[in-house]
Amino acid sequence: MPNVDVVDLNNQKVGELALEDSVFAAEVNDALLYEAVRHSQAGARSGTAKTKVRREVSGSGKKLWKQKGTGRARIGSIRSPIWRHGGTVHGPQPRDYSYSLPRKMLLGALRSALTAKLRDGELKVVREFDLADHKSRSMAAALERLEITGKVLVVENQENRNLELGTRNLEGVTLVPSHAVTVYGLLQNKRVLLSEAAARKLSEALKL
Repeated sequence: MPNVDVVDLNNQKVGELALEDSVFAAEVNDALLYEAVRHSQAGARSGTAKTKVRREVSGSGKKLWKQKGTGRARIGSIRSPIWRHGGTVHGPQPRDYSYSLPRKMLLGALRSALTAKLRDGELKVVREFDLADHKSRSMAAALERLEITGKVLVVENQENRNLELGTRNLEGVTLVPSHAVTVYGLLQNKRVLLSEAAARKLSEALKL
């Protein structure tokens, strides 16, 4: 089992934690990571792109000139797709881009992402986020002491009002509960900060 140092908010080591091999020391499957990220991005698409068909564009339905005898091509409506400002043929319509991915693939990708973060030294475990108050500057100071810079994903296992309020106005800091950790969220952030309880929870929930 991989052992990681557990630190406090002053970045002082206060213990060690043995993590589950099948979760934090799994084989990193790049294909699974790709599929999981693609799945997340597809589900996040708004799918609101739309063009107007001939029945929706403005313009009269009157026949512009008589069918025969003018020497011009016959025409029925100014809203025809072959005319400027006419309707669009086979244009995009509102749709849902999301699709389902097998649960085993999603869990395997999550194990790969956690393993990659630990392997690359981008994952840190904190004993608990016992902030003195709910102010953003307190959380920012704690991150500075922990030597955390850039985009960071903070994972907590239980409700922590001070942590919630302290992180919501910090740019690049995202707070999620342990049950809402996603592959895209892990890979989108440079650093991952887990509470000890959250690390234990993930080890237990994802182990094979």
